[in-house]
Amino acid sequence: MDFSLSEEQQMLEDSVAKYLSNDYDFDTRQRYSGSPKGYSDEVWKQFAELGWTAVPFSEADGGFGYGPVEIMLMMRLFGRGLVVEPYLANVVLAGGALRRSGSDAQKAEWLGGLIAGETQAALAHIEPQSRYELDNVASTAVADDQGYLLSGHKAVVLNGGNADLLIVSARTSGGQNDADGISLFLVPGDADGLTVRRYATVDGQQAAEIEFDNLRVAADACLGEPGQALPVIRSVFDEATLAVCAEAVGIMQVMTEKTVEYSKSRVQFGVPIGSFQALQHRMVDMLTACEQSYSLLLWATMLAADGQEGTAHAISSLKYQIGTAGKKVGQEAVQIHGGMGVTWELDIAHYFKRLTAIGQLFGNADFHLDRLAV
Repeated sequence: MDFSLSEEQQMLEDSVAKYLSNDYDFDTRQRYSGSPKGYSDEVWKQFAELGWTAVPFSEADGGFGYGPVEIMLMMRLFGRGLVVEPYLANVVLAGGALRRSGSDAQKAEWLGGLIAGETQAALAHIEPQSRYELDNVASTAVADDQGYLLSGHKAVVLNGGNADLLIVSARTSGGQNDADGISLFLVPGDADGLTVRRYATVDGQQAAEIEFDNLRVAADACLGEPGQALPVIRSVFDEATLAVCAEAVGIMQVMTEKTVEYSKSRVQFGVPIGSFQALQHRMVDMLTACEQSYSLLLWATMLAADGQEGTAHAISSLKYQIGTAGKKVGQEAVQIHGGMGVTWELDIAHYFKRLTAIGQLFGNADFHLDRLAV
């Protein structure tokens, strides 16, 4: 299997790595995370100018027509840089639903602004009772001669508080757990009848609770074929799971590197703690967990890029690995750093928070283990 990058992929990876190294240090990240929006508008515009927001979209839609490999390369580096800009929410989740199901008119209205960095978007699908079950949708969309009336509650909507566009799932038919009957709708972020409660999450990101009661949308706001959105949603969430696993691998790698470096400078009993064999063994275990996770990431990404059968199985295998190995790497990094490993001022604590959040995002280890057993 050939793991070498093409010239374009190498250029993309180099551009992201160079930008993060030169312009996105930890203190800068903390300043952006603590701002009212939770990210920097200026940085997001730079992402767009560098072409990163256009990566997964087709050339016909104004993008570059790249795929899972390029997203993986970027997200792994975003993990290393602990990036807070909403790439996952905008490009992978909302953009993924729009590019899969949008009509030409819908794409013309919304995709240009998203790719240009002018439009913020969010996918509002998960509900308080649904946990990780994507077919568990209680929100409703009642059709009438003027379009649809939407009612429901969406939970932990990533970037929901900043979104100019919400892509909302609701039932046009069927029961709460039926596979058929789920539809997607395009809802402006300032629509009447929309209540948005935004908040910062423990990992320095932004999310929102979104409620709507008899919110009116036109008939042409329906994204794709009515009642047939679940396969699209599953595909989008699989792609997003793969993306956050790549981010997690980047975090695990940098936590391991920083822990090894710290062990060489922290002196105890007159010698660097890295000379203690017990700690050497623990750091070797961290490195092994990173390498195993990276190998699974490459396998799942290449299956996804080729559209091969078994991609969903590979992604669940990877997510289980991230959920278990990521926990081990994070805990070891914090423990070897000692008490300072959980302080606000040290980046290790913030890497650990993001890694812990990723472990729960889009299904925890137990959920994906059950998915593998089916």
